[in-house]
Amino acid sequence: MNNLAYDAALQGEAPSESEVAAMSTLRPVPRISIQAFCETEGVAGPIERAADDRRMSKTHLKVHMGGIATAIDFYHSAPTPNLIVLESRDEPRQLIAALKQLAEVCDPNSKVIVIGHYNDVWLYRELIRFGISEYVVAPISMADIVAVISAIFVDPEAAPIGRSFAFIGAKGGVGSSTIAHNIAWSMSSLFSSEVVVADLDLAFGTANINFDQDPAQGIAEAVFAPERIDEVYLDRLLAQCAEHLSLLAAPSTLERVYDFDPEAFSQIIETAQRTAPAVVLDVPHIWSGWSKTTLTQADEIVITATPELANLRNAKNLIDMLRKLRPNDGPPKLIVNQAGMPKRPEISPADFAEPLGIAPMAVIPFDPQLFGNSANNGRMLGEMDAQHAIVQTVNEIAHVLTGRSEIKTKKKVGLGDLIARLKRKKRM
Repeated sequence: MNNLAYDAALQGEAPSESEVAAMSTLRPVPRISIQAFCETEGVAGPIERAADDRRMSKTHLKVHMGGIATAIDFYHSAPTPNLIVLESRDEPRQLIAALKQLAEVCDPNSKVIVIGHYNDVWLYRELIRFGISEYVVAPISMADIVAVISAIFVDPEAAPIGRSFAFIGAKGGVGSSTIAHNIAWSMSSLFSSEVVVADLDLAFGTANINFDQDPAQGIAEAVFAPERIDEVYLDRLLAQCAEHLSLLAAPSTLERVYDFDPEAFSQIIETAQRTAPAVVLDVPHIWSGWSKTTLTQADEIVITATPELANLRNAKNLIDMLRKLRPNDGPPKLIVNQAGMPKRPEISPADFAEPLGIAPMAVIPFDPQLFGNSANNGRMLGEMDAQHAIVQTVNEIAHVLTGRSEIKTKKKVGLGDLIARLKRKKRM
């Protein structure tokens, strides 16, 4: 970690791009208890920041000021956790002696990470021989501590966990669900990769209509019977929409009230991520405990908005809140949809993006015929007209979200006729 990044971490500033990139590759840490004993704020700060990261959401982490001596006093009367993190400024031989005293009051099954201030090969070898799980030389970053914990507790032989993509509209009726379903279809067809779509709008979800499906079971059976959820049970609930695309359909009925706890969908999503490389979450336009948790824990968030004032306000509120909830992740992605609607006053893409601090990854023009025919026939846009410019834009979004390409500024449809017209007006 360079000195500038270290200073920023101490001051509680936003993580650097390199730190965000490093965090994006880390897998969630399982449910464990962690206690840290720190001698300096420079180490305590990054550990406290790590405790708030979504990848550490299952852990219970407590930071104590004071080094190994404090830990020895503490564990004389308290049980030891799954993991102990110790900072020590002692010179190597003093550190080894202190750890021998700590071993007398610690459970031998507890893992130990030592953060020291000496870059000494002999010390490292002695600590490993002594049974210490890892030795890290200060200064450390928040990404460093999460990476070390993940390396110890996440099984490297375990099957890879798929990425989750949460789609939400800045306002009702902006086409977030339609965009989500079409991007999911593109991911599955372009890359021949398994994709699961989860329709989380249990009362009014449209995924079953858009994919022309009428499954007898779906996501409701899973959320109301969490004790039954595993890969086998989930597979029974999935409806096959295409060769590589499966759907967890919403019941889309009002026979019951759909009030859920904040973690209601977490286990379903985690199970789906073990079965497919990509899980597309169609999140309804609501703000509740469970929708907040779902967005906070997603790997990527895509906000769809139309270019008008209420959407701008809502999008800014969402983006600002998600930056607070996900301080170690990149900002949400933005799609401006239904641009260029005849006779409707609109905010230009540049003016829409400026207060948000993020540029749209795509501006999709208003095309009621293409979207209407697709919806009425229960077919995806790519099935209706594979060569259409909007379909090409959807395909590009699929490439960007899966990391196969980066966002590129365009002058035509996709980053918008509106941008092109705006540039022409400025030249005139």
